[in-house]
Amino acid sequence: MGPVNTTAAIEVRDLHQRYDDFEAVRGIAFEVARGELYALLGTNGAGKTTTLDVLEGYHAPTEGQVRVLGHDPFAERAEVRHRMGIVLQEAGFYKDLTVAETVDAWRRWTPHALERGAVLERVGLGHRAQVRVEQLSGGEKRRLDLALAVLGRPDVLFLDEPTTGLDPEARRNVWELIKGMVTEGTTVLLTTHYLDEAQQLAERLAIMHAGRIVTEGTLARVLGDRGTRIRFRLPAVRPSDLPYEPGLGLRSIKLDGDAYTVETHEPQRDLRTLLEWADEHGWELDGLEVRRPSLEEIFLEVAETEKVAA
Repeated sequence: MGPVNTTAAIEVRDLHQRYDDFEAVRGIAFEVARGELYALLGTNGAGKTTTLDVLEGYHAPTEGQVRVLGHDPFAERAEVRHRMGIVLQEAGFYKDLTVAETVDAWRRWTPHALERGAVLERVGLGHRAQVRVEQLSGGEKRRLDLALAVLGRPDVLFLDEPTTGLDPEARRNVWELIKGMVTEGTTVLLTTHYLDEAQQLAERLAIMHAGRIVTEGTLARVLGDRGTRIRFRLPAVRPSDLPYEPGLGLRSIKLDGDAYTVETHEPQRDLRTLLEWADEHGWELDGLEVRRPSLEEIFLEVAETEKVAA
């Protein structure tokens, strides 16, 4: 793998993971800097959870190499396990234990563990300490998952769909907890189906499809690559009638019924051209809108494009 990158908490190089005849991950590569929150997004079956399983040390890579805090998480699991926190998609608890008893049980084998009261207050479960786990709501169980993951003050935190089942207020509380941990220096690798969550939290992200990374980079770059979209409705006008020349900042013009979407990297220039042209003809641009595409739109476009390509 070459020399250890001391600025990276997580390194993935040419990772392949196969199960019998199925290749779940097909040669992906990325790095996560220390103290960074990185989001790994993708459609169902894209390979996100498989990638996390390898990084968490549950499986050795079929091909390629990974490092967590400079160590092979499978071959050198003892070196890194106590420095990692993990929130799985589904976790099991002893339902007859109380919340406090559950945390106390984990504290017994967690080095440098936080005090029970401190960790429960941190995830908003302080008032539920004496409640049995079976009596918790789905969202409260998710917060207990998170409490156990952060109990040992991990250097690296793996979050696999951490806010599934939470109401909007609880989700935002978890976001604030995660942001606080990143501020304190924890490295976070997040998978989520909530794209607004990734957009709120991630510094950089990758979108996976069918085992491959399709696009990767800072949030600004991923959004900026698609340009700005000018949308409006104008009946009885053909795309060729619009006052645009190919090239420069113009990326595409799409028509859906009488609704146009102009995608451009020069929004101020192209919007001015459009408005002057409409004024000359006395036309009203109904529903005129200028904005960057959302992460959700880009995600859906990637999924659709890759489906067609396949």
